[in-house]
Amino acid sequence: MRFACDTGGTFTDLIVEDDDGALTMYKASTTPSDPVKGVLDALTLAAEAREIALSDLLARGDMLIHGTTHAINAIITGNTARTAFLTTAGHPDILVLREGGRIEPFNFVAPYPDPYVPRSLTFEVPERINSAGAAHTALDEAATIEIIAKLKDAEVEAVAVCFLWSISNPMHELRVGELLEEHLPGVPYTLSHQINPALREYRRASATAIDASLKPLMGKYLGGLTERLTAAGFEGRTLVLTSQGGMLDASDLAQKPIHAINSGPSMAPIAGRNYADIDSGVSNVIIADTGGTTYDVSLVRDGRIPLTKETWIGQPFRGHMTGFPSIDIKSVGAGGGSIAWVDAGGLLHVGPQSAGAVPGPVCYAAGGVEPTVTDACVSLGYLDPNYFLGGTMTLDAEGARAAVAQYVAEPLGLSVEEAAASILSVATENMVQAISDITVDQGIDPAEAVLIGGGGAAGLNSIYIARRLGCPTLLIPETGAGLSAAGALMSDLSNEYRATFFTTSDAFDLDGVNRHSMRCAPKRRNLLRGRVRARFRL
Repeated sequence: MRFACDTGGTFTDLIVEDDDGALTMYKASTTPSDPVKGVLDALTLAAEAREIALSDLLARGDMLIHGTTHAINAIITGNTARTAFLTTAGHPDILVLREGGRIEPFNFVAPYPDPYVPRSLTFEVPERINSAGAAHTALDEAATIEIIAKLKDAEVEAVAVCFLWSISNPMHELRVGELLEEHLPGVPYTLSHQINPALREYRRASATAIDASLKPLMGKYLGGLTERLTAAGFEGRTLVLTSQGGMLDASDLAQKPIHAINSGPSMAPIAGRNYADIDSGVSNVIIADTGGTTYDVSLVRDGRIPLTKETWIGQPFRGHMTGFPSIDIKSVGAGGGSIAWVDAGGLLHVGPQSAGAVPGPVCYAAGGVEPTVTDACVSLGYLDPNYFLGGTMTLDAEGARAAVAQYVAEPLGLSVEEAAASILSVATENMVQAISDITVDQGIDPAEAVLIGGGGAAGLNSIYIARRLGCPTLLIPETGAGLSAAGALMSDLSNEYRATFFTTSDAFDLDGVNRHSMRCAPKRRNLLRGRVRARFRL
């Protein structure tokens, strides 16, 4: 028996695969302050459906695959660890200057973005390795120890270390790591040559800083997940989904949490491709995962799932680069919990604000007061108030209608039904625009593609979206409401190892390439059992 669990902003989805291959789906409310509780609540629902204790259900499980937005939410909300950045003396502005790209090259009043780690926590270490890997300036260990003392006084919670040309010779980074363990024990750190040994200083430094800032948070979260599952009776293997569409052991991912940034959403295109192959055979597939908070859109092109060349958190050049590719997913603030509001000019908007899991839409009767897309659908009769979540939850239909009337219908001079239909129409248009950005703008005609409707809110307006795009086929799979969780059961076990070695085609150093490749080879023994996909970049 296998479990696949995806923690979203509003609901936690669980897919249980029995030994005979049968799939069953469950949903529980996400608890933002304690995401693991949502996982255990969903597992409890699965146990109750089988009329057994939770411990008995977990004892049958061989594997639990977990997808989470915990990492990306922490970055967006600024709840990552207090992180220090150690760099080569004379180069403190790597995270500030970046690579010089601009979205608006002629807009000279656009504010320069803040670095991921502030200059106040950036420290210059006296050392220098040259491009050939030789020590141009020896590491000043006494000065380094003084810097570490400053880190302790500043109460930093994580340390990122990125020196020039450490990819050619990492001895200085390794020694600083030893000094950190000796003089700042218990504080996690990331060394750039280990997490992302790539050329270009900014992307290597950015990846190092992001990874270090997530280690305390994700280490605690994944450790807590494993411990609480074990305490509840689970003795199997806990795996976590990665941004590249694979999965890693929870203990491994805790050591490089940067790979969990797009953990949950990366599985939807894998599931969508599988369902499209089974039911349509069309090579171009649009996957729309409609959750309570966001609308995640991805594309399968000619049977392949595109990867981004470089992943940005936020806008390109204005956000922060992860330094790693990921499955290309576009997210917009349009989901079942998106709030409808009328601006001062009398225009109706839907999102990007969301009611989330707390307090949720008005119809949940959990404290929400502003109307959402879900409230609009309840007002239109699209949702049965007495049979929500399979009958486990009753909706407040009158409360939903009252909220739509107060915040939308009365300001616009419409009936409640007209206002609710308008909310759904605006939300649909927002979603259609997101799909157009990844199809029409890339030369894909939606009329020649199949649309996969996924997510808990997929049934609300997927038909309207398909009609608006001209898609001839819309598929809503049986496990569509838990599309990302279903994709986790179809994904591969994977890992990625990188090494950088310079050579030229006219004097190709075969021995050097093989030597650097073998640096990764011993790690292959630690690859996950089962279906394995390993990437080697030289």
